[in-house]
Amino acid sequence: MDWHAWHDAYDVPDSYLGRRLALVQERVRHALDEAPPGPLTAVSLCAGQGRDLIGVLARHPRRADIRARLVELDERNVLFARAAAAAAGLDGVDVVCGDAALTDHYTAYAPADLVLLCGVLGNLTDTDIERTLDHCTQLCRKGGTVVWTRTRHHETNVCAWLEKRGFDPVWVSSADIPYGVGEHRFTGEPGVLPPGRRMFTFVGYHVLHGNLFPDAGS
Repeated sequence: MDWHAWHDAYDVPDSYLGRRLALVQERVRHALDEAPPGPLTAVSLCAGQGRDLIGVLARHPRRADIRARLVELDERNVLFARAAAAAAGLDGVDVVCGDAALTDHYTAYAPADLVLLCGVLGNLTDTDIERTLDHCTQLCRKGGTVVWTRTRHHETNVCAWLEKRGFDPVWVSSADIPYGVGEHRFTGEPGVLPPGRRMFTFVGYHVLHGNLFPDAGS
């Protein structure tokens, strides 16, 4: 899978990914609007080109409050995200080229006010999704927000798994669209994110599901 070329659909506003990105950005914007005053931290796993967070921060009034860590394995996507952050003057956005599954990338930022799981969950086994959500109770501060995406036919499990771990639904996309976007708020007490752990293995949607929705990603 060419994960750099995969992002091209984001440039078509009416594409599957273009419409989904608009919803994700809406939820990121809402989470920032509702966040308490003062410094904020954000982390994005498998961040791709960072369009969800960087696209919002570029024009958001809280932009100077944010210290963010974006982790992405594809070097071309990393360069794209770094250039976008620099063009927007987002000095607090750090884009790392590396394995987003490793907890070491996030320990200095956790527990964070905002955790992005966009384009991730659909590429994992159910076991690894649950393991990743377990780690979200360490990645996310009390009162913090997780924004996530998942193809519609698996979305219900994600909501139930999050709620089981103390995340209350703030907003979930309606059933009349083919992709799931959600915003959940953590009500529990965060644990300490341990270093040196692997949260998941990125398998790929096309491997897990036979490429049923080739433009969907996750």
